[in-house]
Amino acid sequence: MNISLSEHFTYPKLLRFTLPSMGMLLFTSIYSVVDGFFVSNYVGKTPFAALNIIFPFVMILGSLGFMLGTGGSALVAKTLGEGNPKRANSIFSMLVYVGLGLSAMLAAVGLPLLPKISVMLGADSSMVDYCVEYGAILLIALPAFMLQNMFQALLVTAGKPELGLKVTVAAGVTNAVLDWLFMAVFEWGLVGAALATAVGQVVGGVLPLVYFAMPNGSNLRLGSARLDLRALARVSLNGSSELVTNVSMSFVTILYNLQLMRFLGEDGVAAYGVVMYINFFFIALFLGYSMGVSPVVSYHYGAANRSELHNLFRKSIVILMTSAVAMVAAAELSAGWLSRLFVGYDEGLTQLTRHAFAIYSISFIFAPIGIFGSAFFTALNNGVISALLSFGRMFLFQAATILLLPRLMGVEGIWWAIVVAEALSVVLTLLLFSANRRRYGY
Repeated sequence: MNISLSEHFTYPKLLRFTLPSMGMLLFTSIYSVVDGFFVSNYVGKTPFAALNIIFPFVMILGSLGFMLGTGGSALVAKTLGEGNPKRANSIFSMLVYVGLGLSAMLAAVGLPLLPKISVMLGADSSMVDYCVEYGAILLIALPAFMLQNMFQALLVTAGKPELGLKVTVAAGVTNAVLDWLFMAVFEWGLVGAALATAVGQVVGGVLPLVYFAMPNGSNLRLGSARLDLRALARVSLNGSSELVTNVSMSFVTILYNLQLMRFLGEDGVAAYGVVMYINFFFIALFLGYSMGVSPVVSYHYGAANRSELHNLFRKSIVILMTSAVAMVAAAELSAGWLSRLFVGYDEGLTQLTRHAFAIYSISFIFAPIGIFGSAFFTALNNGVISALLSFGRMFLFQAATILLLPRLMGVEGIWWAIVVAEALSVVLTLLLFSANRRRYGY
């Protein structure tokens, strides 16, 4: 059943509408988990640690796709809500072309700098070559990765969340199958892992590009566009929260890796890598829901329908907090076997990973409020508040706790840092919700 952005949303309808977005993020996290599983078990913990050192750099570059996609989604959905589909399509097309050009430029600049960047990120002499061979392949595929990140949000705005889910599943299955083929069968090592990821990104980025370039039944179609600097600035400002979120997440991962290399060496980085792969899976549902509901919020904001904004806000909080409790319980129960799945070949590393994840997963009770808060204000086209929430949650609080708590608690402080940071983020989010409730009427 097709659900229009203009409808009144009950709990079942809201869940049906956001389910494809949750599925997209869930499958994206699954094939990230598959990547980590094959690298750790078929290539070894040193290449696995190297992958986790260089991957944040690639994510920082790819984060511009999230900025263009989420900021563009909010502006395009608002423009559709105002009854101007021609301008909405023009903005959409411009963003796709800007994303392609920007990613190609960043890849060209980044390739020759990979060895120096790897060392700066904490790689020792045994890891640098692995970082370079993995990073180079992903940089070549950066335009596809940029498009994939953009289309995750824009397909929802186009009224085709189910297509977004299908494309993500296709990309994920491609990646997973090629991981097995390239590493377990052909034994290509870390190069095989990078090639599998790159091909998956091409599937995820190019298939929607072809869809939008052809006549289709969605709200959007790729066509001619002029460079609208004013619209691009609005998109960039409004999507800056997602840029801040992803860049900060990558930067904080770098801080974690530097601290873990100092306290525990290679094993610490490997353990944290496993925790992050598992974390992607659990957090994907919160991120997917927030991304899925955002175009609905933007539409009703553009249509000045305050009663529906209130309905969406209230129901979203109930859904997210109920899910959070269930996820903490599931994470605590599964910490042991998930750790063995990745690093069961090393008992000491398995126990370290299990202990780290058991602490880290407590943060899931706090995470959905901060995630939803940032996405909600992005949907309201308030990029300043959204960016403030993202900056606080993903950078300020985490950077402060990862630098301070190990001084007070040693290695344990590294694992507790995320819990304290997410709790502080909830306080900030609730304050900003309260301060702006009359302005927006939610």
